[in-house]
Amino acid sequence: MQTTDIPTQSTTVVIGAGAVGCSVAYHLTELGAEDVTVVDQGPLPVTGGSSVHAPGIVFQTSPSKVQTKAAHYTTRFLSDIGTYDEVGGIELARSEERMDFLQRRIEWATSYGLPDPELFSPEEVGERLPLVNEDEVLGGYYSPTDGRVDGIETLQWYIQNTPATFVGNTEVTDLHVSDGEIEAVVTDMGRIDCERCVIATNNWGYQTGQLAGIDLPIAPVEHQYVVTEPMEELANAEAAVGENTAGLDVPGNRDIQEYMSEGPTHPVGRDQDHSLYFRTHGDALGMGSYNHETLSVDPEEMGSNTEDRQASVRGFTKKHWERPTHPNRDKSAKQAFDELLPASTDQEYAVTENGIFVFTPDGMPAVGETAQVDGLWTALAIWWTHSAGYGRIIAEWMENGVPRLPSGPVDSSAIHVRRFEPHVGEKDFFVDRGAKRYEQVYSIVEPRWQPDDHRGLRTSPFYGQQRDLGAEFVQSGGWESAQWYETNADLVNRYEDRIPEQDGWQAINRSPIEGAEHLHTREHVSIFDMTTFSSIMVSGERSGEYLQQMCSNDMDLEVGQVRYSLLLNEGGGILADVTVVCLDDDEYMVTTGGGNSPRIHGSWLKEHAPETVSVNIEEGAKSTIGLWGPKSRLLLQRCTDADVTDNGFPYFSAKRMYVGEVPVIALRVSYVGELGWELWAPIEYGRRLWETLWEAGQDLNVRPMGGGALESMRLEKGFRLWGTDIDTDVNPFEAGLPFAIDMDTDFVGREALERAKEDGIDSRITPLTLDDSTDIALSGRPVLKDGEPIGYVQAGDYGYSIGESIAYTYLPNEYAEAGTSVKIRCEGELYDATARDEPLFDPGREKILR
Repeated sequence: MQTTDIPTQSTTVVIGAGAVGCSVAYHLTELGAEDVTVVDQGPLPVTGGSSVHAPGIVFQTSPSKVQTKAAHYTTRFLSDIGTYDEVGGIELARSEERMDFLQRRIEWATSYGLPDPELFSPEEVGERLPLVNEDEVLGGYYSPTDGRVDGIETLQWYIQNTPATFVGNTEVTDLHVSDGEIEAVVTDMGRIDCERCVIATNNWGYQTGQLAGIDLPIAPVEHQYVVTEPMEELANAEAAVGENTAGLDVPGNRDIQEYMSEGPTHPVGRDQDHSLYFRTHGDALGMGSYNHETLSVDPEEMGSNTEDRQASVRGFTKKHWERPTHPNRDKSAKQAFDELLPASTDQEYAVTENGIFVFTPDGMPAVGETAQVDGLWTALAIWWTHSAGYGRIIAEWMENGVPRLPSGPVDSSAIHVRRFEPHVGEKDFFVDRGAKRYEQVYSIVEPRWQPDDHRGLRTSPFYGQQRDLGAEFVQSGGWESAQWYETNADLVNRYEDRIPEQDGWQAINRSPIEGAEHLHTREHVSIFDMTTFSSIMVSGERSGEYLQQMCSNDMDLEVGQVRYSLLLNEGGGILADVTVVCLDDDEYMVTTGGGNSPRIHGSWLKEHAPETVSVNIEEGAKSTIGLWGPKSRLLLQRCTDADVTDNGFPYFSAKRMYVGEVPVIALRVSYVGELGWELWAPIEYGRRLWETLWEAGQDLNVRPMGGGALESMRLEKGFRLWGTDIDTDVNPFEAGLPFAIDMDTDFVGREALERAKEDGIDSRITPLTLDDSTDIALSGRPVLKDGEPIGYVQAGDYGYSIGESIAYTYLPNEYAEAGTSVKIRCEGELYDATARDEPLFDPGREKILR
């Protein structure tokens, strides 16, 4: 319902009536939410944001499963309501490198369930896109369900068919927060008391977050689009005009809105080699360009959209259209289009614009409930392509506690607004990183690519020693983490017969030193920097009972006991895997991985804690070393008076002790499947901890070990990695973690697991090994049986100890039995593979328990 009367109270207020805000409101009400209000500073339905200036092109295929799934749901939903033109999409290749990339598109589409992807020859491209000069292309990737959204018609449909209150021309001036909870949305038309609020303002996301004191890293960037005058070559095309936009009183730039309402008559196209895309508008041609230097906009200077409907700050900048300014492109947009679409060369432009899109530092959406303010949700950095999908995901999350689509739960680690590190909210940082993501929109980004700006922000106390040892650093969670060490290059010669050479895409940003470090650790002893991991200290009256409510395993622990457990959401999806240490009565340490884990997992624990329990998230407060390998006990015993024998310090136990002068909490646990310990020390003691172990272990050939070795070693043992093998889209039974569940206890997610057991577990995680190849199977590549996809690679690496290439996947039960033959398609090659029992390495745990 659209009205000019603003309510004084509403259970849920959605700020922003664009593609995402309208979708969230619709899906909330569809799930039963009542009393939902949507407000927007612009007129309805043409609010003036990116939802109405975007050409609405939809290309669904992505290396990200959640992005692909959200896009596909969007196309199905909008097709059902009649506002989507399913004309297909063709991504062109004008280089051999791009043809290889298009093969990856085929593989991702196959893995994530998009129907009937194909690779086209130049002639097949020309048949579908007659304006394209076939001599300029090597081929194309065709997705038949790609197409175009009629943006204004869709917004009108949402407003007319959603039992929520929609109020336009209403500017939000403040967000009232009381005791860490959202209390009201204040507008220039009055105050709305509320229990929940969703920020869906996209271009203005940073500014809206500031009203609640939150630094949301949403970077606006300008991007170019033109529409030609009618063309003779398209004169016979029948334009698909949206019924609901015909006759609308569209304020502002009437010409562009009229063109945007005209549907495409051919498949939508992309020339990613030159950062371009195009579509027809009836008998006119629309052309869009990322082929220019990044035109960032200060997020504090977006202004209102009441005067300029397209929200462009600069207006159309002709030089960026006609001159090469993109750092990775040697042709301008105009020149590249003239070559690809010769009929456009001398055309006059009826419309020219610089529109605005927004980017986060990692290029993914920012959705979910904020950690800083309870009840305040975000739905940002989302395009039309994914809008209906994320509307459904967020609505399910808000109403039922589980981010999901009708096809099932989705993985939240890469999209959660809580994933951002503490420094990411600094404006220069996220604007710079957003600019880089804009530059990369159509670039071929190499595996394990690393940014070169804003480096060295977070470093462990070992950073100096690591640099001296030739560490190759990667940035993870803002931390500088060593991937391998050049001083270990001598080990490559020692193990060269066990380290197969990797070629092509699989070899990029890898080193054989990773394999050498892996094998050395299995035979000797290594030091691994775990400072990126975080400790969460839980203490206070009945804190054990509280942890029992939050953890899936039995938390009835004696002092010194260590237990692996999971944190689950209400749907039984895995929010985190954690290690819980009982330090004393009512005192516990919960350890979790690095990256975004502390902000997602720690805040989950904190917000559920009763008043009697203190939850202190110690991100960066401790420096931690993993000491692993068969000689680790000998080395550790040299440095401490504590008993570290097997009887005196058994597996999965903990002690407070000294390593040299350094006080540590020592955990006898190992993420690599070898004898070893995690040593957690206050951050100021870190340097001395490293020096003590390093000096004491020289005659034992102690070496530093990087993240590359860690990954291959943990896959050999089948140890899970949250955000890669496990996430909110799987339950513990599917993930092969029943030992981390005690159904005799009561915990969040238990009822969902009971239902899952009753319904039956249809699939489970399964290790595969390649039968006759040492190549590495890359994540996201399809697993096939009799030519049909039955799963996809979650994680893959070479197992240097077992001498086989490993790929982990989830398979239907009938294919998950050891010995089942399957195939993996990767980089255009078809590999024979076999399902295996896990763990692949040391199944009797003799090495870890020695």
